[in-house]
Amino acid sequence: MPRNPLNIVLLLVATILVSACSKQSIYDSAIGWERSSAGLETAEVTVGELDIAYLRSKEVIEGDTLVLIHGFGANKDNWTRLAKEFKGEFNVYAIDLPGHGDSSKPLDIGYQFEDQVSYLNQILAELGVKQFHMMGNSMGGAITALYAATHPEQVRTAVLFDPAGIFEYESELVDLVLEGDNPLIPKKKGDFDKLLDFALEKRPFVPWPIFDVIEEKAIANREVNEVIFAAIRDTGFEPGFRSAIINIEAPVLVIWGKLDRVIDYRNADVFVETIPNARKALLDDVGHAPMVEVPSESARLFRDFLNNEL
Repeated sequence: MPRNPLNIVLLLVATILVSACSKQSIYDSAIGWERSSAGLETAEVTVGELDIAYLRSKEVIEGDTLVLIHGFGANKDNWTRLAKEFKGEFNVYAIDLPGHGDSSKPLDIGYQFEDQVSYLNQILAELGVKQFHMMGNSMGGAITALYAATHPEQVRTAVLFDPAGIFEYESELVDLVLEGDNPLIPKKKGDFDKLLDFALEKRPFVPWPIFDVIEEKAIANREVNEVIFAAIRDTGFEPGFRSAIINIEAPVLVIWGKLDRVIDYRNADVFVETIPNARKALLDDVGHAPMVEVPSESARLFRDFLNNEL
């Protein structure tokens, strides 16, 4: 959400004055403003039987393309704060993966990382996006790494924000899941607030009408989220993922918040040791989603990375 809470408050006041004042209409206006301020617009593409929603730059520039892949239970709008940092600098695509956001949510398709890499490849082919820099967070970080290993001719660089896929060092999440309490899957009112407290160290300001709509959407997605989580849960304990990412040819930057309670930041060392051309950047006082919590710092790290690698 916007860095300055006053901006969104003023937007809410204006919306309330001219609309029916429903929470949904306030949410739609606020999220639309957020996307527009980042230079993004919504679009859809059909791939097989899947309807895929995504954000793209309103104005195409003569420059590189940046593909953004969200994490488990998240969506394309997790990237708007970072995308705003790159407005006019990159052609941005932020994808709602199957089962997430405004894309189709079938329960009977595969959601393992290999499956999601395949869907993403089909989506980008349909969009005509052939070569790009790719960023991913959490589950999206694992998908980004595996995508770079599987399609090396397409990925110029990869940035992994607190990626899943390797869990050599266990986190607080593991104990909670084993106890039957998964904070990443909201089930009732109040759970989404707990999720944000658990996942983020620096929570962005979200006014109550918008928060309520986001929470309602998260609770409504419980069934598909449980299917997806079950599909990806054990990946870090399988040797196949590590064996695959050894084949990454692109330069890789691993960015990790040291206060991540979802995936322990010490796994960054394992990623860097496994991927041939990788480096890491650890962020103090940051949780599981640096691109949300510290977008300016995340953008600076990426620019510095590009300057050194390209």
